[in-house]
Amino acid sequence: MNRIITYIKHNKIKSATLAVLLIVYYFSLPKQLFKDPTTTVITSSNNELLGAQIAKDGQWRFPQNDSIPEKFKTCIVQFEDEYFYKHPGFNPISIFKALRENLKSGGIKRGGSTITQQVIRLSRKGQSRTYLEKIKEIILASRLELRESKNKILSYYSSNAPFGGNVVGLDAASWRYFNRDASQLSWAESATLAVLPNAPSLIYPGKNQEKLLKKRDRLLTKLLINQIIDSLTYKLSIAESLPQKPYRLPQIAPHLLQKASHTNHGERIRTTIDVKLQERVNHIVKSHYNQLSQNEIYNAAVLVLDVKTRQVLAYVGNTPTDKVHQKDVDIIDKPRSTGSILKPFLYAAMLDAGDLLPHTLVTDVPTQFGSYNPENFNKTYDGAIPASRALSRSLNVPAVRMLQDFGLDRFHHYLKTLQLKDLKYNANHYGLSLILGGAESNLWDLCKSYAALSSTLNHFSETSSEYFTNEFCEPTFLASETIDFGDKTRDKTLFDAASIYLTYESLKEVNRPESDESWEFFDGSKQIAWKTGTSFGFRDAWAIGSTKDYVVGVWVGNADGEGRPGLVGVQTAAPILFDVFDLLPNSNWFSKPFDEMQEIDVCTLSGHRASPNCDAIEQKFIQVSGLKTTPCPYHILIHVDKNESFQVNSSCEDLGNITHKSWFVLPPLMAYYYKTKNPFYKPLPKFRSDCIGSNTVSMAFIYPKENNAIFLPKDFDGKTNDLVLKIAHSKPESTLFWYLDNTFIASTKDIHDLAIIPKQGAHIITVVDEFGNEAKRKITISE
Repeated sequence: MNRIITYIKHNKIKSATLAVLLIVYYFSLPKQLFKDPTTTVITSSNNELLGAQIAKDGQWRFPQNDSIPEKFKTCIVQFEDEYFYKHPGFNPISIFKALRENLKSGGIKRGGSTITQQVIRLSRKGQSRTYLEKIKEIILASRLELRESKNKILSYYSSNAPFGGNVVGLDAASWRYFNRDASQLSWAESATLAVLPNAPSLIYPGKNQEKLLKKRDRLLTKLLINQIIDSLTYKLSIAESLPQKPYRLPQIAPHLLQKASHTNHGERIRTTIDVKLQERVNHIVKSHYNQLSQNEIYNAAVLVLDVKTRQVLAYVGNTPTDKVHQKDVDIIDKPRSTGSILKPFLYAAMLDAGDLLPHTLVTDVPTQFGSYNPENFNKTYDGAIPASRALSRSLNVPAVRMLQDFGLDRFHHYLKTLQLKDLKYNANHYGLSLILGGAESNLWDLCKSYAALSSTLNHFSETSSEYFTNEFCEPTFLASETIDFGDKTRDKTLFDAASIYLTYESLKEVNRPESDESWEFFDGSKQIAWKTGTSFGFRDAWAIGSTKDYVVGVWVGNADGEGRPGLVGVQTAAPILFDVFDLLPNSNWFSKPFDEMQEIDVCTLSGHRASPNCDAIEQKFIQVSGLKTTPCPYHILIHVDKNESFQVNSSCEDLGNITHKSWFVLPPLMAYYYKTKNPFYKPLPKFRSDCIGSNTVSMAFIYPKENNAIFLPKDFDGKTNDLVLKIAHSKPESTLFWYLDNTFIASTKDIHDLAIIPKQGAHIITVVDEFGNEAKRKITISE
């Protein structure tokens, strides 16, 4: 040590020069050797290639891969650099032999470069091949040997060597020339790829087959001589044919590849996709597309989520249509009209808030809110229907009336908490049409929301009745990510578990497509909570379903928004939904969240909490918040004669002959439609004629609706059709008096229908019954 210090003191210039040279040598090698753009590559959960997107410079250049198959590693070392594991980055003997041969020939006939030197040359692309450049390569190669392991240097070479055309690197070459992963290549295939970088422009698969074959077979012979392969392997290898032309890379999940490239461009991405499931879902979508396209319906999308991990298991962004019909558009994250797909969230919100019990009767009659006139899909009405059945049948009028009762702003708040990113405006912008497709959302967000509801139920039953703070989180398609559901809490995240469970119980009863009409009678059939939706103008068809383990979402339509007859959720999207669920394992049904429920007496007919007047009562589990709902308002106590034919009182009947009877009575307009679907509904008996006093009467217009603009068509003979006025009265036998603009026009009894032909313009229709009760309607007649 003292000698070194003494030497430096006496040779300062030399020492400084040496120090500078060492520093220059140390920093001579760039930290990142290769900066070329790379292909975006996605693989399945078990690392099978799903697809790749060509690099920005038009090259198939997969990202750096440090894992090199042993066969290729052996072949490339034997062919390019037999002393690779022994030299320090350059081989003096090879350099001397190359120099001697080049001097004799008067040109560059032999390179003498090691694999390490070739890595340096590849990284310094564009440099002329001169002796000065060769010296630089030697210096940089030795520096690379000091910095990296031999395996790392081999990985640099295999990932960046040219393999002909626009194919760079072993991984891309393996797929382009042999349609399989490099780890699955045979000895002959590995040898073929090992000789290609030596002269990629001269030897290209499908061309110069004889030269390529000779090079490959010479390498295989060398492997035999060096006892790396046995004679049988050698014979089988030389019998293998050469690749004739490049294969197309797999495109099993092309739209997921697009999505991944936006955030992870040029990277190798291991996804959560189950490749077998993805391929089978692709097949289902293609099969349905072949049928749907006959009706000029060209696009569809399917998303499958694992509820427990929130991972994407299958991602089909579109059908295999053509560019004219926008096959490259990823529909999964595009905003589309929601149709009825948001109805379960309203039902759950009303249960959660304690505004409703699962089977409470809700009103289903012709309804108008200002200029907004919602209608049921089948144009019929039930008068009154249990809320759960209104949801399972996806009736529009009850849904709009429920939203009106619940509050538009209140429901809008729930939807914003679901983080539906396409819900961009305030509640008043959407109005009551919000529940029927007035808003837009996308398949990703909707599936995410249904998965969050299912996961809430799972976690509640698994964690001693607790919730998680981050339940409504984003799903992931990245295998490297693990979803953090947040901290446990006793407080609900959005909906309580009971409200979700009761919502799912209703959705489980939705009628399946025609081919599955009797699904509930088959042993082992899947229990699925599912909902369809159809947007206005038949532009969007939805179907989303959930089991305890999986959520499947389907959208069908045209990417350009063109509507088509028959583009209905239950007819087009639901069959795809159930075909996909048939691929998935059966799941047990959700556990009942007893800690959020209470068993009470419920009126069998009305679905309300039972009142003292209810004569048919069932024990039902309801959500705890439902305890504050009102008791049954439809059962009243009346006094009838022994035959229950008439109402009586003490003025006309002895007290001993009077029977006290509970009677189910609906308001007139509800009753008018209810009895058409419920033939056993018995209207309130009349008072016997000899009795003094009467029950309260009420009446309501059936048609026309309030502020209705009416067009009266003409027959072929030019005669204007009648306007038929209809009214419901609690005592149909009463006489009603009709007025048009305060002018008496007619009276009716028993059947309260009246045909008139009013003049063009605004009118007021007034109806007065014999008890003095009055009803009015404003209408406008147009031509």
